[in-house]
Amino acid sequence: MLKVLKSIIAASFLLASLAFVFQDEPAASKSSRVNTVVIDAGHGGKDPGTRGRNTKEKDVALSVALELGRKIKDATPDVKVLYTRSTDVFIELGERSAFANRNNADLFISIHCNATPRSKTVHGTETFVMGLHKTEGNLEVARRENSVILQETNYKQKYKGFDPNSPLAHIMLANYQSAFISSSLRFADLIEKKFQSVSDRESRGVKQAGFLVLWRCAMPSVLIETGFLSSPDEEDYLSSKDGQEEVAESIHQAFMAYKKDMDR
Repeated sequence: MLKVLKSIIAASFLLASLAFVFQDEPAASKSSRVNTVVIDAGHGGKDPGTRGRNTKEKDVALSVALELGRKIKDATPDVKVLYTRSTDVFIELGERSAFANRNNADLFISIHCNATPRSKTVHGTETFVMGLHKTEGNLEVARRENSVILQETNYKQKYKGFDPNSPLAHIMLANYQSAFISSSLRFADLIEKKFQSVSDRESRGVKQAGFLVLWRCAMPSVLIETGFLSSPDEEDYLSSKDGQEEVAESIHQAFMAYKKDMDR
């Protein structure tokens, strides 16, 4: 009985803490047009992200992000393209979304690579939006990406006691639904469809989970897992110039379709 009581108290405290953080969430933008996009290359600097045999997630993410930005600039010069990082530097998770908010971005795209220690044959793309964990696998991806905050100073104070190792914390965080969920899901669906049609990739679908990098974004936002570095074949593909260009082109075509839809 005492254990149950302690769990209830802990859950209540965490929920209250997260509610306190959520209450100052920026209001939704009135315009739906896509004039400014922020491209976020995951990890960086002292944080390599996940690893393959010879490849680091932070390097693939940066190469794809920069290539995607070039494609958007070339095709739509009127769109302002900003990067959370354009070099190999460490950027805190909270600063990534804050940067997008400060610049009044209309879309936030976070680029990542996936991995699983359980199998070298698991492969394919996944695009996440902020929301409820539907499976244990989604929770594991969120845990791994959110664990970056352990490398930040004073992370407990910055994230109001959020513990990336606590399943309860992720469940509470994932219950937060932003005003941009519909547009985020629309863009995520376009991305996964383009991965299939443009580059003949296997899509593992659009998923929802609680990602710290997305939860304070005051605009539609997605986190793209471009493939599994734990798969030797996908590592070779993602570390190659052709593979990175193809990944960027798939996302770019999704962006163009999304922009056309939103600008009507």
